[in-house]
Amino acid sequence: MKFLFDFFPVIVFYIAYTIGKRVTDEVQSMVIATALLIAATCIQVGVTWVRKHKVEKMHIIVLALAIIFGGATIYFRDPAFLIWKVTLAYWLFAMAFLASHYIGEAPIIKRMMQHAIELPEIIWTRVSYMWILFFAAIGIVNLIIARSVSFDAWVNFKLFGTFGLTLVFVIIQSLYLARHAKEKPAEGA
Repeated sequence: MKFLFDFFPVIVFYIAYTIGKRVTDEVQSMVIATALLIAATCIQVGVTWVRKHKVEKMHIIVLALAIIFGGATIYFRDPAFLIWKVTLAYWLFAMAFLASHYIGEAPIIKRMMQHAIELPEIIWTRVSYMWILFFAAIGIVNLIIARSVSFDAWVNFKLFGTFGLTLVFVIIQSLYLARHAKEKPAEGA
């Protein structure tokens, strides 16, 4: 469910853009969809805050990128800012995952998952580097797609392509983890 929640702003953008194109021109529908993307990202962060009384740093970064680059997209009526926002977000994720190897007690992926599974340190490191490579690659792919196809096609790629690639990556990673994981004993057992 969290996986879908993470895609909530993109889904809102896609629906608004698709419906908007039927009613108005491409640029105006992009502007409206971008404004709704910013609002959906704010809602996403707000809901997370209400539910957990904390917000992950990456959600704050994505919100800041949405406001800055989404705002520039709206102001200049230019989709290039929105396209770069996506790429920068992925690259920032890659850098954060890489930095976590040198800052803090463990890589981010271990901190996120160690409560559920036990892995040898080398596997945590490999999994972390898989995520780093994935985020770096998806940022590059985003730019290549954006330069190669129309904005309409890029919007479809942004929702379906990145969602699909992420899902495939998570499945592959899950299969890899299943080979090495040991279930954590239940609390109090």
